[in-house]
Amino acid sequence: MSEIKYTASELMAITTAKEFKDWEVAFVGIGIPLVAGITAKRFHAPNLNIVYESGCIGPQKYRVDFNVGDSSAADGALCLTSEWRVFSDMQAGYYDVGVLGAAQIDKFGNLNTTAIFGGQGYCSPKVRLPGSGGGNDIGSNIGRVVVMLRLEPLRFVEKVDYLTTPGFLDGSPDARKKAGLLGSGPAAVVTDKALFRFDSITHEMYLDTIYPGVSVEEIKSLVGWDLKVAADLKKASDPTAEELAAVRAADPANLIMGGAAARNSLSGLDEYIDVTIKNSGK
Repeated sequence: MSEIKYTASELMAITTAKEFKDWEVAFVGIGIPLVAGITAKRFHAPNLNIVYESGCIGPQKYRVDFNVGDSSAADGALCLTSEWRVFSDMQAGYYDVGVLGAAQIDKFGNLNTTAIFGGQGYCSPKVRLPGSGGGNDIGSNIGRVVVMLRLEPLRFVEKVDYLTTPGFLDGSPDARKKAGLLGSGPAAVVTDKALFRFDSITHEMYLDTIYPGVSVEEIKSLVGWDLKVAADLKKASDPTAEELAAVRAADPANLIMGGAAARNSLSGLDEYIDVTIKNSGK
């Protein structure tokens, strides 16, 4: 057992970083996906081009931003354009990889960010969620998609309550093509306990890699269908000290990795700036 301490969020960021390839164009949002992008550029993908929804293309990031409108979002960018432009480029199929979160995912990688019905239907759901935002554009048009979410029974369901963003739809061979979708669909699902991928023929999700200290039985108990397991199931290693240092340097105020608790502990923007400057470069 490793003596290095790390959180589930840090492991998810490092696992996601490994999904990026050098010279790819990656559409990422503010949060763990951006931390993953910055980390990838520090190690194996120095020429990764990050694109923000706010219109920043190719910024050279050292830390996460306060929001997509933060002036630092444009640090060293190749181009500053509009939200309309970057989404138009996405719909033309110019981006290689995107990262999405979701409240629910099913075995064919379809995502729900609209509503959790809880037996109450669309008009009066148990939980009303934000909806698609740009999620459907990403899932429909980008070359491949990496999905990030916690592994919990209510999240990994056989069929999503509402299909907000398409994965492989019904899993049939030409489902995405028949629907007019450009991208090749979800490629990986990164969770806090395991990494999942999709069968190239059936398009059904399977367990590819388990994290340290997690068993296959535990994973299967948290998934809402009869989960298949790769014949060559892999076991992930603990993050290295260098990987953890890179992740923590990208989020020096612990704004992303610390979640809502860390954000709420800050008194405001001034304290955020003070903490960021104090911890930058560690």
